[in-house]
Amino acid sequence: MIRENIVFGPINSRRLGRSLGVNLLPSNGKFCNFDCIYCECGWNADGREDKHLPTAAEVRSALEDKLLQLMLDGTKIDTITFSGDGESTLNPEFAKIIDDTLFLRDTYCPGAKVSVLSNATRIHLPEVAAALRKVDNAILKIDAPTEALVAKINRPAPGYDLARTIEAMKAFEGQFILQTMFLRSPDFDTASPEVLGPWMDLVRELRPRSVMVYTVDRPAPMPGLCIYTEEEMRSMVRPLIEEGFDIQIKGPAAVQNPDASYKK
Repeated sequence: MIRENIVFGPINSRRLGRSLGVNLLPSNGKFCNFDCIYCECGWNADGREDKHLPTAAEVRSALEDKLLQLMLDGTKIDTITFSGDGESTLNPEFAKIIDDTLFLRDTYCPGAKVSVLSNATRIHLPEVAAALRKVDNAILKIDAPTEALVAKINRPAPGYDLARTIEAMKAFEGQFILQTMFLRSPDFDTASPEVLGPWMDLVRELRPRSVMVYTVDRPAPMPGLCIYTEEEMRSMVRPLIEEGFDIQIKGPAAVQNPDASYKK
C-alpha cells in the first residue's frame, strides 16, 4: 500500500481506532531499513524511484490543513498515527515534525493521541528516543527474540543490533507499546516453544505498558506465510495475560476474504 499523500485518512485501524495517518516517506515509493517478509508495501527493491522525504514545513502545512478541515466538519479522530511506507524515524526532521504535530494536535483536536509505529531500529539515537518519549503511543517492534530469526522475518539493513535495540527499549522504562507479528512459514514458526518462550521472557524483561500481538492482515510479498487466529494467539500469550500484562490481540480481518493470498 503506497500512500500518495503526506496525510491520509482518517481510516479505521484494527489497533488504534479512527486514525489519521502521516507518511514521512516518499509518496510514490518505500523507504525502510527493514525488508519484512510480511510488509503490505512489498519488497524494498520493488519500490518506485521517488526518494523525496517531506520536509517538516511540508508536513506541518499538510497536517494543519487536514486537522482544520476535520474540525470544521465535526469529524473526530482517535489518533494521529505516523506509519507510512517504511520507517518514519528515517526522516531527518523527525524530531521537529513530532514537536509540530503535538502543537497542532493540542490546537485542533486535543482529545486525540499521537502514535508512532516504528521498527525501533533508531531508538538508540538520543534525538529519536527523545521525540518518541513525547508522544502518547510509541509503538516499537520486536518480532523475534534472536538475531537469526530477525534476519529471516525482518531482513534488516546492515548494522542492526537486536541487543542494542533491547537496551534502548529498557531506557523507556516501560513507557512504550511493544508490537510483535505472529506468523509461520516453511522455515520458522514464531509460536514454537523455542521462539515463544524467549519472546515472553523478553516481554517480562522490558515490561512495556502494553503489548500488541497481531498477525498478517493483508497480502504479503513472501509466499507461503501462514496466519494465526485471534484464539490461537490468545492461547500462546495466556501466561503473560495471567501474569497481569496488558496484551492486545488483533486477529486477521482478511481471514474472511477468500481472495487473500496467504494460508491458514
